[in-house]
Amino acid sequence: MTHPSEQSAPGAHALGLVPARPGGLSTAEWAERVANGQVNDVPVRSSRSVKEIVRANVLTRFNAIIGVLFAVILVVGPLQDGLFGLVIVANTAIGIVQEVRAKRTLDSLALIGQARLEVRRDGQVQEVAVDEIVLDDTVLLGIGDKVVVDGEVTEADSLEIDESLLTGEPDPVLKHPGDQVMSGSFVVAGAGAFTATKVGADAYAAQLAEEASRFTLVKSELRTGIDTILRFITYLLIPTAIGLVISQWTVEHNDWREAVRRTVAGIVPMVPEGLVLLTSVAFAIGVVRLGRKQCLVQELPAIEGLARVDTVCLDKTGTLTEGGMDVLELRPLTGEHHELAQPLGVMAGADARPNPSMRAVLEAYGDGGADRERWRVLEAMPFSSARKWSGVQLLEPSGAEASWLLGAPDVLLPAGHPALSEVDELGAQGLRVLLLGRTPVPLDAPDPAKELVPLGLVVLKQRLRADAADTLRYFESQQVQAKVISGDSAVSVGAVAASLELPGAEHPLDARNLPTEATALADAAERTTVFGRVTPQQKRELVGALQSRGHTVAMTGDGVNDVLALKDADIGVAMGSGSEATRAVAQIVLLNDSFATLPSVVAEGRRVIGNIERVASLFLVKTVYSVLLALLVVFTQVPYPFLPRHSTVLSGLTIGIPAFFLALAPNNERARPGFVRRVLRLAVPAGAIAGTACFTAYALARADHTTDLKADTSVATLTLFLVAIWVLAIVARPYTWWRLLLIGAMCGAFALVLVVPWLSNFFQLKLQGYRDPWTGVLIAVAAGLLLELVWHFVKRSLDEPQPSKSRAAESS
Repeated sequence: MTHPSEQSAPGAHALGLVPARPGGLSTAEWAERVANGQVNDVPVRSSRSVKEIVRANVLTRFNAIIGVLFAVILVVGPLQDGLFGLVIVANTAIGIVQEVRAKRTLDSLALIGQARLEVRRDGQVQEVAVDEIVLDDTVLLGIGDKVVVDGEVTEADSLEIDESLLTGEPDPVLKHPGDQVMSGSFVVAGAGAFTATKVGADAYAAQLAEEASRFTLVKSELRTGIDTILRFITYLLIPTAIGLVISQWTVEHNDWREAVRRTVAGIVPMVPEGLVLLTSVAFAIGVVRLGRKQCLVQELPAIEGLARVDTVCLDKTGTLTEGGMDVLELRPLTGEHHELAQPLGVMAGADARPNPSMRAVLEAYGDGGADRERWRVLEAMPFSSARKWSGVQLLEPSGAEASWLLGAPDVLLPAGHPALSEVDELGAQGLRVLLLGRTPVPLDAPDPAKELVPLGLVVLKQRLRADAADTLRYFESQQVQAKVISGDSAVSVGAVAASLELPGAEHPLDARNLPTEATALADAAERTTVFGRVTPQQKRELVGALQSRGHTVAMTGDGVNDVLALKDADIGVAMGSGSEATRAVAQIVLLNDSFATLPSVVAEGRRVIGNIERVASLFLVKTVYSVLLALLVVFTQVPYPFLPRHSTVLSGLTIGIPAFFLALAPNNERARPGFVRRVLRLAVPAGAIAGTACFTAYALARADHTTDLKADTSVATLTLFLVAIWVLAIVARPYTWWRLLLIGAMCGAFALVLVVPWLSNFFQLKLQGYRDPWTGVLIAVAAGLLLELVWHFVKRSLDEPQPSKSRAAESS
């Protein structure tokens, strides 16, 4: 792929001959381009297609194994020994249905959250969807807008575009008419317009999307761990299955059909076929649940990632406070109030895309009074988060030319200026303060604020979100550190955070005093809770500093100045009303702008991780005892103790059905690293105990020559069921009424299989006499007591202090 700077449009566009259309395309020209297919019709893929979902759920390694074994049983019969195949079909169908439901939710939310852009057609400004832009459309740009197609700038009013997501260069690029703009970049300052020269698949962003589709996976320990487990199971399964095949053909050489059935019965339970399926289902249902709360999860495992987060970096504006502000006071430093209201109103009216602060000024002083027409705007420079001020060059009623600046007092004034003490007093009350000043220096000078005369303070009251305090309390209770990183005054940000009772807010740090050395920066990031006057690049550096200390970092934001930090954070969370650029790089978008939705996302992630960990233990216990039984059968040269139908009953009642309910249950256990280690610590010894107990009961039953193979199989089935249900009882802890009911229902269902004649005949289960069945029960009880000892040992070894908790405790 070529670099953005090397891109050029074909034909007239390549020569810079973009048609001059001040009024934009006419309706006829627009219709002609639509008819020619010159439309930006590249679909935004927020999820996999239905075809991909079906393929991913059906064409799996283990489904292939199970499918072959099912076909073998269909040949040798009887049909009840092929029930495992029907279970796989049902489970796969459930997975497809759930993920398709999730896809529809995701796609509908993506449409709700999709940006709409302004274009000029027939001389009028129209709002259109991204996929409605056509070649040669005149697209208008303002602060925060994402450039969605390639084009050439036709109008520029201090237009600065950040191309860091394309080129890696952090500094914004000042654009002039005739310059190229590339899709995937975004506006950080000023306003302007450009003519679309490449749309659809020809646009640079579309080519990037082709190489890396939006349906990508966040780093997921859960998926990585499961893939690791399945890889080792595959290596273990092949030699064990070969040995089992040879042994059963040797033992049952007079009945090849029986040999095939018992071979299949030994191989099928080794495959943890439902583990991957349930993981996908759990993620998919999580997306649906969050979708109902107007939370768009753009990458499925992002809910797992946020559950693992131990540090949340918050941007004050739009997160702790609402987007809107109100002018509380215009406090003159010299002169009268009315002398400042008129130029302030003119300045606000000159901003093509005002930010929240300027909108509040516009609402308060936008009419400008009777003499407003006497002020003439010569040049305007919109607000930039890098500069921390906006300005206009005015021809004043007196005939003099001067630049008027409005911005951060501590940036525009030298340190120690008397007005700054007044600013600090107001900031300590949680108020936002802007300085209005006048200078004879032109706006295009290297330092327009050099000879600034401070004239007044614009005092703004920010609107706190009603749910912000409760959300911060939630994070504190979950040992998740919250850090406020804002471009506003450190004193003001600290006051807002303190009003929400955020621990550590009483010691805010001005980011201009941040050290540049990596270790010192990381130390400052660790010990400080509130940062003010942070530049976009510093936000990114703070996220990196926290990550360097082992923290898993989530970043929330809504403005363009948050984009770089959102992109680098482990999980980026954007507000739905924020800029298109922030929504494009975030993994999670809060469409209702509610900061209070974050606890729901964390809780959903914890539910997924905790429950999958539970069911993973069940599936792997089955794999371990199946492999052990197969090895014991191979070495002792006896018939495999089960037929496929017995494995179906055992798997369904002790794993399949319970796992489905456990995977969807509430679970608020804090996510911890070490998924594979924790799962195997229980699964390996529990599986070994279950397999040993089952084979012991089977061997003792076979030693009693008064019983037949069917009776021996029934004793082995009873013993293994009791031990497996004991494992289920351990995994289901802590108990609730529905979990006890679930375990009881599984026991009742197995009892029905044993006592109802047609079921016992169908599954070939019949207990004979008293000695062998009660021997199996006693062995199962002994195995259960041993399981309890193992469980308490494992639980104690896993209850070690977590590093993230220790760090949170030290910082507080």
